Amino acid sequence: MGKIIAIANQKGGVGKTTSSINLAAALGVLEKKVLLIDADPQANATSGLGIEVEGVERGTYDVLEHSATAESAILPTSSPNLDLIAAHIDLVAIEIELVDKSRREYKLKEALAPIKDRYDYIIIDCAPSLGLLTLNALTAADSVIIPIQCEYFALEGLGKLLNTIKSVQKLHNPALDIEGLLLTMYDSRLRLSNQVVEEVQKHFSEMVFETVIQRNIRLSEAPSFGETIISYDAASKGAANYISLAEEIIKKNTKAKHGKIQ
Repeated sequence: MGKIIAIANQKGGVGKTTSSINLAAALGVLEKKVLLIDADPQANATSGLGIEVEGVERGTYDVLEHSATAESAILPTSSPNLDLIAAHIDLVAIEIELVDKSRREYKLKEALAPIKDRYDYIIIDCAPSLGLLTLNALTAADSVIIPIQCEYFALEGLGKLLNTIKSVQKLHNPALDIEGLLLTMYDSRLRLSNQVVEEVQKHFSEMVFETVIQRNIRLSEAPSFGETIISYDAASKGAANYISLAEEIIKKNTKAKHGKIQ
């Protein structure tokens, strides 16, 4: 049974897309079958995997609108064991188009049901908002990863996101779980970075991933070449961080399965 993980934070610039692409690639390298869904109209996860956004014929928009099946929208990528459902700019309009539809929050969940079992993990890169697109992702997901950058205002808006997750649990998806809080853009030389790590660990202890994503120039270069950090520079700190995160998630979910939690 595949596990669907949404990567969400309505605050932009926290490393959401970078984490979606590279976590998906790292899980693939560790021989898990992975599908990445680009649910952000900016389509950065699509272009970051080297796929021409303009050339996308069927993508997340068509899947949400139910004018195409999820299966027909799947594209192979050059990264091992990693498939993609791409986004294009049309996705901006989906919120308006779904607004008067019945069961509008369940469109993605319904679309993914037939293919869920084909993958070990389905990762959804959410838009930096708490609109219908993100609601669809949270309703379809088994769990959510919240990236938090190690900078000033890092925790701003986190309360709002946690409240949204609570209301999704109450109204649409009682089984939604928080996979973990992921600290990104960490620079050990900065006192501020260390303060944010301490603060987050103090407030959320068990919920925080042990793996911290360090600030790394190679990580920011990779998407401009349409490559994951693992294919761009496998020896970089960024690649090591995302492999470590993928291992942590696999370990946690293997434990959960054996403990009959899932």
